[in-house]
Amino acid sequence: MSEQPASYDLENPSEPNFYKAQKGLKSWLFTVDHKRLGVMYLASVILFFFVAGFLAIALRTELLTPAQDFVSASTYNQLFTLHGAIMTFLFIIPATPGALGNFLLPLMLGAKDVAFPRLNLLSFWIYSAAAVMLLCTLVLGGLDTGWTFYTPYSTSTGTAAGLAALGVFVAGFSSILTGLNFVVTVHRMRAPGQTWDRMPLFVWAIYATAVIQILATPVLAITVLLVFIERFLGIGIFDPAMGGDPVLFQHFFWFYSHPAVYIMILPGFGIISEILTVHSRKHVFGYKAIALSSVAIAIISFLVWGHHLFVSGQSELVGVIFSFLTFAVAVPTAIKVFSWVATLYGGSIVYNTPMWYGLMFLWTFTIGGVTGLYLSTISVDVHLHDTYFVVAHFHYVMMGGLVIAFIGGVFHWWPKITGRFYHEASGKLGALLVFIGFNVTFGTQFFLGHQGMPRRYFAYLPEYTTMHQISTVGSYILASGLLIAGFSLAMAFRKSAPKAGSNPWGAVSLEWKTSSPPIEHNFHDTPHVTGSPYDFPEIDKSGRTH
Repeated sequence: MSEQPASYDLENPSEPNFYKAQKGLKSWLFTVDHKRLGVMYLASVILFFFVAGFLAIALRTELLTPAQDFVSASTYNQLFTLHGAIMTFLFIIPATPGALGNFLLPLMLGAKDVAFPRLNLLSFWIYSAAAVMLLCTLVLGGLDTGWTFYTPYSTSTGTAAGLAALGVFVAGFSSILTGLNFVVTVHRMRAPGQTWDRMPLFVWAIYATAVIQILATPVLAITVLLVFIERFLGIGIFDPAMGGDPVLFQHFFWFYSHPAVYIMILPGFGIISEILTVHSRKHVFGYKAIALSSVAIAIISFLVWGHHLFVSGQSELVGVIFSFLTFAVAVPTAIKVFSWVATLYGGSIVYNTPMWYGLMFLWTFTIGGVTGLYLSTISVDVHLHDTYFVVAHFHYVMMGGLVIAFIGGVFHWWPKITGRFYHEASGKLGALLVFIGFNVTFGTQFFLGHQGMPRRYFAYLPEYTTMHQISTVGSYILASGLLIAGFSLAMAFRKSAPKAGSNPWGAVSLEWKTSSPPIEHNFHDTPHVTGSPYDFPEIDKSGRTH
């Protein structure tokens, strides 16, 4: 619970909201307001999500038939690479920390801003510069290395792999600076009375993510810098023709990139904790277990990178160790899923759009996690490695996990961000189509992979035609659902859209103790925390409160 001085009228604050506090383009480009930066991140990542999504639809359309239809093999490789690179480095990794994290973290802590506001602005512009570099590869030779930039191909291809590597290198600085800012903010900017066991679980998730960003991202930065050096200076680091070792690149890359999976998914865990608790009107089950499991996942994530190298020739003993450690990461993840289900049990569930996405997450992410156990088993992984089974598992974790959680989080906090409600009916329709389209698209690919269909091929044997066509139709349904979801959110900008009020969901955490949208410096007076952010009072259980 938290307290706000009674003299402060949340519904009619005496000061303008953060959108109106300053005017003009310059006020946005050079803002140090964490909320404006969160909005700019949100607009940016949504743009890149739709760009990468368009590329994915192009890929699936090419795969409607076994033969070459619309694009050449080279063009297909470039579409595939840009889809993966843009989706990973410009959307999935920065989406939740950059957009929702920036907007919500100080509000949830009862702070007026992040610890280093100017550093926050620098992080956004570094991210923007990296995005420009990656997008420039579209017109400067393309990129066909795969989003993993595997050597020795990435050091010898005639495409713009050097510029793309430099873009990823620059993006890493944005990630590191954001992580540093968030860690210091959590340690030093909490409101009076907000002890560690009174922080919202979204804050715990962002904190654990920030720690991974700080510790793991420098490894990726060094790795892509070495690729850049080898490519342009001819120094043999990874290329065996020059005395290098390509497997060394894989160790470097996956030492970052597997923790990066949790940079992507941990914030999604935090979002789901907030959605399921608030919209079931029930104190979260196992608060400490969920909070500490985020920290446990962050630690274990640094110890499992070797499961990507089961078929690379590493020793059997090392393979067994990495297999065991990969099984271990399932334990704290299962604790979260169990706690979420227990939170729902006996709750007064409101089946609105955010809750629909929360329930979808429980289904899709659990499938992604369980299928990961198959790939953690060495003997099974040898058969499934580099097949569509891996593609399906990856998308069930990333899109079925982070993306669905992110969309649910946007719907959940949209009234706080905009001050108005989205269109509920179209929001639910979009959620339904997303769920159907996602499972048709990627559920089919488990069977493709089990039957031996290799990934990254633009042509295939006729025996796989039916399942590819089902998957492609599913992608069209998924795309339509996402467009309808975007339409539902955009409807909040109508003048006739109903105003949300300061706390439409009857939540308890601090971000709901200020006006919607918040004033420029968040709180009229510093709030005081007196209890858990999930101590729900006896309130109307019918749904929204206006």
